[in-house]
Amino acid sequence: MSIQSRRPLTEIDSVQDDFWNRDVLKEVHTRSPRMLQTFEKVKSVAPTKTTVLLLGDTGVGKGMVAKLIHQHSSRKDEAFVHVHCGALPDTLVESELFGYEKGAFTGAAKRKLGRFDSAQKGTIFLDEINTISGAMQIKLLQVLQERVFQRVGGESPIEADVRVIAASNSDLQQLCDEGLFRKDLYYRLSVFPLEIPSLQQRSEDIPDWVNYLIDWFNKLYSKEIQDADPVVVKALQEYSWPGNIRELENVIERAYILETTHILRPESFPQELFTDINNTAEVELDISLPLAE
Repeated sequence: MSIQSRRPLTEIDSVQDDFWNRDVLKEVHTRSPRMLQTFEKVKSVAPTKTTVLLLGDTGVGKGMVAKLIHQHSSRKDEAFVHVHCGALPDTLVESELFGYEKGAFTGAAKRKLGRFDSAQKGTIFLDEINTISGAMQIKLLQVLQERVFQRVGGESPIEADVRVIAASNSDLQQLCDEGLFRKDLYYRLSVFPLEIPSLQQRSEDIPDWVNYLIDWFNKLYSKEIQDADPVVVKALQEYSWPGNIRELENVIERAYILETTHILRPESFPQELFTDINNTAEVELDISLPLAE
């Protein structure tokens, strides 16, 4: 296998995972000029304290880039805390981020530390920041402006020695124009905006993704798939991938499970992947035929 064994990047939620402890992130490579430009920007911003806003569709690898920034910063030996804002009910976001004091509300039997506590001296990654409520936007703005936060039911501000990386899969500027996102918070978050290209925009990376996904699933399922059929790789490169890397991982895993030989063949994949290739082949065949007189 030409690519070193590694876990699918979008599946990892903790820098304590063995994958990250081996510093494999520092060896992430890409053939795509657009991703190379992205990594150059990461290299520039990572050593700073600057707030970073990651933009891009769902599944493009914003979490991977956030971890990459953390791993190349002076905070790399401290915690990296990933918060999926979109997965938290509005009523729980504040207590989850900032914690609460004993007696702050019914059921608060003792103090609970929040994610900002856990991220002290490290990095907090606020994923899907576009989903938080207006009230939470105000509280987060205070953290970014004053570098302090307050637990629910607390009276004393707590210093926030935390680097903030945020991500959005929606156009925050448009949300601001629609009155759904605070402009002052947007400006605080977008000191260093970083657009992550979609998988369709970096299709030259797909063969390498396929290689190390095969290698990973070989270990996960104790099978010995050696490669993917060239027809499969071509189809994967021409498919639009609306779900980006996450969708690619799912498709490869499904094919891997179904495959009974040592090669991932077209028969193991959803046939809609090959629609564009078949259409192209038909056009080329028609062009090659002599014109009717």
